[in-house]
Amino acid sequence: MSNRLETTNESLMQAYRAAGTLRAKSLGNRGPLRFDPDGQLDLEFLESYRTHGFYVFENVLDQQELKELEADVHRLQTRAPSSPKADTDTSGAPALGQHLKGKNFGWVAPLSDPVGGTLRNDGRHPVKMHEPAAPKDAPAHVLQIVLGSLQFSDACLRLYGHPQLLAVAAAINGDDFAPFNEAVWIKQPRLGGSVAWHQDGTTQWDRPDFDQDTHGFNFMAQLYGSDADNGLWVLPGSHRARADIPALVEESGSDRLEAAVPLICQPGDVAICNRQAVHGSFANTSDKLRVTLNFGFHRRESVLGAQGNGIHSQSVAYDSARILKRSEMIGYAISARAQHRPEEQSFSYQPLASHNFRWSENVRDNIQDYNLLDLGI
Repeated sequence: MSNRLETTNESLMQAYRAAGTLRAKSLGNRGPLRFDPDGQLDLEFLESYRTHGFYVFENVLDQQELKELEADVHRLQTRAPSSPKADTDTSGAPALGQHLKGKNFGWVAPLSDPVGGTLRNDGRHPVKMHEPAAPKDAPAHVLQIVLGSLQFSDACLRLYGHPQLLAVAAAINGDDFAPFNEAVWIKQPRLGGSVAWHQDGTTQWDRPDFDQDTHGFNFMAQLYGSDADNGLWVLPGSHRARADIPALVEESGSDRLEAAVPLICQPGDVAICNRQAVHGSFANTSDKLRVTLNFGFHRRESVLGAQGNGIHSQSVAYDSARILKRSEMIGYAISARAQHRPEEQSFSYQPLASHNFRWSENVRDNIQDYNLLDLGI
């Protein structure tokens, strides 16, 4: 009986993926990042982003950057703990990050949904996703997320300082924008778990000045591309108000939300997704690996004086000193990228305009556990 149910569900998923792909391609919310001769960002994308809650910037990362990121992600997976409680990697050497205070490597049972329908992550994943049967030869757990990625990967650090993407952050959140957090998401072929439908923001829905940008956004750089089989799904237009996700699931009759669309990206595309948009991902039953490099930004006014939600770091009130300290990673990233790509015009981050941050090997020890200062709202 279970095999028959799995076959039926996969058949329904195939139809859902095909229909979702057509919906995604009809939105028109994609295109290259454009700048005028004076270096000013073309803001034409903003209307589409504000309408749908996400947008795909095409061909942002060149082949050199993709190769560098691929090498670092491979090293991350090789050097990661060999299992959730291990302190050595698969070769028996001390695993990456063992001396750090933060928990930086997240594991998941194959094709499972560990948070849906639970109180984890402030209860923001209220409905459990379908969990397909894992292959008989599947391992007990697979690596799914690496947090605090800038301290482990120079390529990720340099990506964080990408001048064109930082210009987008300034255009949306203001010149004094503040950081959120960074992560590498790895959806393993035939094994990657799901992430139940949710809205990222949890603390700012009742602000008197609430609007569609209050909880910030995430950039999602795609190393190998993504599609309806292995990618993130987003409910267009759902970023304007708090959603009743259980009601949406009940209305759809399953976890296949009727109006949702997959993130369709090629290698080197960078999507921007509003943190208030309803989004999630299904278990990856396909043969395609997805690696997404996440890094997000806030309005400074949204985090200044706000109480952290306790999901990404300890729940404390964020004062200007905390925000400035966390923002140092932007300064180091801009410097690291400038040294690596001297021909490129660097971004000028206004909150650090009077500071001199220079990336060097001597700085590496200073950024350990930097993500314990993440600004999570």
